[in-house]
Amino acid sequence: MEYFLQYKTTIRCVIMYQLYVIELRKKVFTENRKFRESNPQFNGVLECLYVGMTSKTPKERFDQHVNGSLSNKGMDISSRIVKQYGSYLRPSLYHHLPVYKTLQDALKAEKELAATLKRQRYAVWVN
Repeated sequence: MEYFLQYKTTIRCVIMYQLYVIELRKKVFTENRKFRESNPQFNGVLECLYVGMTSKTPKERFDQHVNGSLSNKGMDISSRIVKQYGSYLRPSLYHHLPVYKTLQDALKAEKELAATLKRQRYAVWVN
């Protein structure tokens, strides 16, 4: 008679978060009042940027923004600003950053990156 031991294993999916930066077309500055008002430091020389955080790859998230993807509940999960003005990813502005283990750490880093880019005189939008 053979006996089989059954082990209950819990598979835990570890979610990691990373930041990304998308360059926006400069007309966002002239056409979007809220964007313009939130960037008084912008001098028109550098680019307009969107800073975001994702558990997907930056490319997957960019595609979701551009294509206006919906969540499982039917909610639009894309940023209107990126959908309307997004050009391309700017890996040189985020590739040096670590991957974050918690949502809170990623959100904090997202705000810090946006503030750093604003200090460098970029026009930045972050949700």
